[in-house]
Amino acid sequence: MNGIINVYKERGYTSHDVVAKLRGILKQKKIGHTGTLDPEAEGVLPVCLGKATKLCDLLAGHDKVYEAVMLLGQSTDTQDTTGTVLESATVTASEEEVREAVLSFEGPYEQIPPMYSALKVNGQKLCDLARAGKEVERKARPVVIHEITILEMDLPRVKMRVHCSIRTLCHDIGEKLGCHGCMDKLLRTRVERFCVEDSLTLSQIETIRDEERLEEIIIPIDRMFDEEPAVHLNEELSKAAHNGNALPLGVSESKPAAGQKIRVYDVDGAFVGLYQYEKERDRQHFRLLKMFYEK
Repeated sequence: MNGIINVYKERGYTSHDVVAKLRGILKQKKIGHTGTLDPEAEGVLPVCLGKATKLCDLLAGHDKVYEAVMLLGQSTDTQDTTGTVLESATVTASEEEVREAVLSFEGPYEQIPPMYSALKVNGQKLCDLARAGKEVERKARPVVIHEITILEMDLPRVKMRVHCSIRTLCHDIGEKLGCHGCMDKLLRTRVERFCVEDSLTLSQIETIRDEERLEEIIIPIDRMFDEEPAVHLNEELSKAAHNGNALPLGVSESKPAAGQKIRVYDVDGAFVGLYQYEKERDRQHFRLLKMFYEK
């Protein structure tokens, strides 16, 4: 099976647990997820099957939207309530002061990643180092909080919808208010086009498998690029594409813009891969970006 399933990761499972269980449900080894969710977090986890595992890196960097509950008054080593409390303080800020502090983070800012994250430093995951009791210096990274919406406020808890990274944001808001803060609950509601309303739990996927309806929930690979123009090749150019060769400018019906991507299909209608327009001195062509064809 090749494609993507929109899985609802339930609380208590790691992202790797989901992949392992799906391998058993689908009787298929080649499966990968598109971005780690903490065991206590819930929500959208797109899972790639077969040839679609080549999409994992592409999807990991896509926009994500979360609904989170922030707990003010304490900081922890994991920046969520599963960790060890490091500091506590009384929350003296008013609701208006909290609202102002939260919304002040909308836009770009420099964020220091937590030790309990999947980011790598010198080839090692920070979370692995943290579990071994080691702490290393982390450089601040530029992040953009596209949008923050406060959904509920019942201090010391604040429920909000955030379009970007969330756990460290809760910590940083608490520090700005001078009372510390950490993440209490987390629900990922969207990854790229995958929404929580359409996601399926592992038990639901198992039921669909038993009903022999899996093809209804597996999204084809080429659908991930449906905003790009489709190009269908003749037999000669199909052979070139199967070997990953560049394609002439003439395969596109319109003049491509700089960086223009196209979806390429062979003479039999099979999806070959994603190509991108390139101009090198006096030469113009489409270069292979990602190959999905297998002989």
